[in-house]
Amino acid sequence: MNDTVAVILAAGKSTRMHSSFSKVLHKIYGKSMLEYLLDDVRSIGIKRGFVIINSSNGIKKKIILPRGFRIVQQTKLLGTGHALRQAAAALGRFKGDILVLYGDTPLLTVETLRNLLAKHHVSDAACTLLTTTVKEPTGYGRIVRDEKSDVIKIVEEADASLYEKMIHEINAGAYCFQAGEIFRILPLLKRKGAKREYYLTDAIELLAKHRARIDSIHTDNPDEAIGVNSRLDLARAQTLAKSRILTDLMRQGVGIIDPATTHIYNDVTIDQDTIIYPFTVIESNVRIGRKCRIGPFARIRPRTVIGDNVEIGNFVEIVRSSVGSGTVIRHRCYLGDARIGSNVNIGAGTTTANYENARAHTTTIGNNAWIGSGTVLIAPVSIGKAAETAPGSIIAKNTAVAAGSFVGGIPAKVIKKKGRA
Repeated sequence: MNDTVAVILAAGKSTRMHSSFSKVLHKIYGKSMLEYLLDDVRSIGIKRGFVIINSSNGIKKKIILPRGFRIVQQTKLLGTGHALRQAAAALGRFKGDILVLYGDTPLLTVETLRNLLAKHHVSDAACTLLTTTVKEPTGYGRIVRDEKSDVIKIVEEADASLYEKMIHEINAGAYCFQAGEIFRILPLLKRKGAKREYYLTDAIELLAKHRARIDSIHTDNPDEAIGVNSRLDLARAQTLAKSRILTDLMRQGVGIIDPATTHIYNDVTIDQDTIIYPFTVIESNVRIGRKCRIGPFARIRPRTVIGDNVEIGNFVEIVRSSVGSGTVIRHRCYLGDARIGSNVNIGAGTTTANYENARAHTTTIGNNAWIGSGTVLIAPVSIGKAAETAPGSIIAKNTAVAAGSFVGGIPAKVIKKKGRA
């Protein structure tokens, strides 16, 4: 989609968030609000774009932009209309379309944005905007239409008349403009309000007065229009994002016993017929195979890969590890930076002591090994195939337990008589 660029307005301060960093950097299930929007615009085929920031909100340090996207700085915070003007110089003589999004509306869906662009291209409008209808429109910009139902302006709450405040169709915060039309109008905006800012929403009325065509599409899901301006808004957005994630997984064949107490982040893949039990947290960048049983009260942290038919029980934490198929880890374990083979039994209370002087070390456990309850493995350490450890053993660092052997003690040593703990 080389004829369309995206502009994400992310220069606002976190005043109502009471935060020391930009509100668009706040995360919703493992992904920042800005990353939600960047992922969306890439998903609909837009390969070029700009993120408008202020000079102090930290986005440059925290976000790696996709290829084709770059930062544009708004040195004076004079409103959303002024913010979009900052993209004009960067775009030069660009004559295509500009998709404009607010950085604090992360719940817009790919489908809705795709429909917005499709309608814009078909209608050949100067602007196509997204609207929705809510029961309680207080705080939102109202969509004002004429007798032909054509959009003629967006009026903000503070400027709305009593009649306009009764309108329930609101601005959902996504626009597609013809570049030439919007850049012709932006210099005509006037400063308004207590902050004396230029509002992008005023451009709609100016376009209509210049007889430019204004079109719209409507989403029946008002949750997409939620703007995140406070911690309360963020919590509501998290609840809605969580529901989307869990719904998608259940539709793919994942069993989630209690969605109310289950938290699964973005960028998690879970295969069919795996069951997730209550009070389980699965963070980003996790891959879980088929027919597993996870939880209750389990925490699976990033960079973890779990094979098929694995059982992970209550109060187990796993991070940056791989777990082979058929392995059982049932109770009260911490496994960090571990490479665990297939058909391994990890006894209750097993711990990998993976850090020394802020450096992570790896524990390797071979196929069919049996780790006795309460074993502490001080990494780096390796347990061979079909090896066993006695309960309460401490495996000292740099130890390599031979395949098929049985070890125990503090520190663990080879026990001649082999048996199961």
